[in-house]
Amino acid sequence: MLPGESVLTFQPPSITKGIVIIVGGYGSGKSEVAVNLARHLATDGPPENRPITIADLDIVNPYFRSREATERLQQLGIQAIHPRGGSRYADLPIILPDIKAGIINRNGTVILDVGGDDAGARVLSSLADAFVPGEYELAIVLNANRPFTANVDGCLKTMSEIEGSSRLKFTGLISNTHLLEDTSEETVLSGLVLAREVSDRTGLPVLFLSASAEVLSRIEPKEIDVPVLPLTRMLLKPWETND
Repeated sequence: MLPGESVLTFQPPSITKGIVIIVGGYGSGKSEVAVNLARHLATDGPPENRPITIADLDIVNPYFRSREATERLQQLGIQAIHPRGGSRYADLPIILPDIKAGIINRNGTVILDVGGDDAGARVLSSLADAFVPGEYELAIVLNANRPFTANVDGCLKTMSEIEGSSRLKFTGLISNTHLLEDTSEETVLSGLVLAREVSDRTGLPVLFLSASAEVLSRIEPKEIDVPVLPLTRMLLKPWETND
């Protein structure tokens, strides 16, 4: 099997809601998932030419935020909303009017990149009244190699705290277990086992599994029974750029 061949045989994610809120703790890979989902919807999603917007609401992690991929996203026709100018790298709960307007207008698909467990999710509480029940996805990115989501009880506790902080209810799960460059096929599949267990306990669906395209190329599609989002790295550490 050629590298990357099996990736094409996985079922892609199906996103039907106009608002997609992606949350996850430090190290979950949440921002990489968010920007790759935006790219997928812009390049391989439904052919309705729906506008795609990604809004950076991560006020906790100074690195790996979706705003770091702004230029690459804009080249794909994706609108990126985040603090501009001197506030671009601020770690403050800056709620931009453009974000709330995008939530209310629901024009196309709006992806909200929210981080920091319950502390970061608190930023959603000030926007909670703008969300219409049944018209948004709130998905948590689960990485079994992070301490707070290493087992089912930890996942449930984290999810309860986020729901309390955000004043919103989860609608789905995203399996994204990884060890950065040391991620193996076993790493990915073990994370899916955890996500299935959380799904069984909560009744929430696993919306999709995400992993690097290179690792996915070594996994037989029959081993993954949920939609798959192949990841291409789009976020770099500051010392990896030429700026």
